[in-house]
Amino acid sequence: MPPSDPSTAAYSNQLGVGSDNHAGAGNGGSADVTTKGAPTDLLQCDICIIGAGSGGLSVAAAAAAFGQNVVLIEKHKMGGDCLNYGCVPSKALIAASRRAHMIRTSAQFGVMARDLQIDPEAVSEHIKGVIAAIEPNDSIERFTGLGVRVITAAGHFTDKSTVSAGGYRIKARRFVVATGSSPLVPNIPGLSEVPYFTNETIFDNGTHIDHLLIIGGGPIGLELAQAYRRLGSKVTVLEAARAMAKDDPEMSKIVLDHLREEGIDIREKTSVEEVDTRFRNVTLTLKKGDSTEVIEGSHLLIATGRRPNVTDVGLETAGIKYSDKGIKVNRGLVTSNRRVYAIGDVIGGAQFTHMANYHAGIVIRKALFRLPAKTDASLIPWVTFTDPELAQVGLQEEDAAKKHGKVNVLRWPYHENDRAQAERATVGHVKIVTDKSGRILGASIVGEQAGELIQMWALAISQKMNIKAMTGWISPYPTLSEINKRAAYKFYSKAPSSPLIRKAIGFLAKFG
Repeated sequence: MPPSDPSTAAYSNQLGVGSDNHAGAGNGGSADVTTKGAPTDLLQCDICIIGAGSGGLSVAAAAAAFGQNVVLIEKHKMGGDCLNYGCVPSKALIAASRRAHMIRTSAQFGVMARDLQIDPEAVSEHIKGVIAAIEPNDSIERFTGLGVRVITAAGHFTDKSTVSAGGYRIKARRFVVATGSSPLVPNIPGLSEVPYFTNETIFDNGTHIDHLLIIGGGPIGLELAQAYRRLGSKVTVLEAARAMAKDDPEMSKIVLDHLREEGIDIREKTSVEEVDTRFRNVTLTLKKGDSTEVIEGSHLLIATGRRPNVTDVGLETAGIKYSDKGIKVNRGLVTSNRRVYAIGDVIGGAQFTHMANYHAGIVIRKALFRLPAKTDASLIPWVTFTDPELAQVGLQEEDAAKKHGKVNVLRWPYHENDRAQAERATVGHVKIVTDKSGRILGASIVGEQAGELIQMWALAISQKMNIKAMTGWISPYPTLSEINKRAAYKFYSKAPSSPLIRKAIGFLAKFG
């Protein structure tokens, strides 16, 4: 498929080939100016925020609620990556694919479903409908109603205490940089000449994908791999290192085995040496060890991670230190310019919507109430929304052992849970790590609704609870949540065989 082919050009425009079209969530894209002033117009405010993604919106709403004068700058879409290209559309796509999978596998419940049909255009409309339903919560109108002054333009520092945007000069007591991140496009020979998807373009697709090649075996790549497989596509995932590399290997293996059982070709320790087109297909030259191979697919998705949006914000002018890994901040999220905070994806590290919201809460406590708030990475849960889901919070087993020495590992399988049996969702287990005294250090869950079940462990870790507290609540029967309680009881599994405890029971029995 030569680049001059008209169909290729149309496909390239649809996908946004090249990094120039991959605008960031927080401060990227077009400059549709809603609030415009003369170049010399000056705005004075309490807090000025660059980027209206999850973190920026949270700071703006909270600060305005406390009566602060807030200016919010966004040059692309309100809601940022999460609403428009990330969490919301991906979960809408996953929900559609899950329905298709449920229909295919319903026979085990005695329900026969035939003639399954998938309408790619209708799936795309479903995704757009979900975004449209949530959009008003992040809209300019809502935030203007909250008392926030919204400027839809590019924002950049002109000195250490001034930001320019939409013809205004904005001076504030405090600034917040929340410009988010963009897809990281690897430097692979030939890639710039071939049309490809990123997470910012794939959700606009309304046609059937015959064979989707995915470069990247992290959460984004694997979630979309399973979704498209269930929607009828052939899928190949290529990962240069280990798939799901940031997750507990014991737990991630269960997910990867299940994905492979569904027919997804996951190739680990496999690098992509070259990208080309052949007979209207995308062609990849692969290398694993000393061997090479050429494979073809109809479409290509780049899911190799994210890069912080640190360019074109005037960080140098503001005296803010940064690298290609993000803006440098202390645990209080303050940059090298004490007037400026940075939050969310732009500081690197874990790039989650709930992380940005967590950061927003710290900024509000520090900027408004002068409280000594600091980040604590051990409190942050994360979920990979495959089926089965994989959710984690706190320390993984290996890290916990390095930090605390001897640890206790408590497990309980889904197949021992009655609700899981009723739902035929018996794949997976809970894994809890405690220190010798029973303090909860970390939790991992792989299985049905793991993202929901992990939340009580996130609460327990945030409150520094002992495992004993997780045995004292009453779980309604039959629910999946019982798995958590059964895992907690494993801490005391040796108690019945303890000679000391048996002697104590025997002694008490003498009194009737």
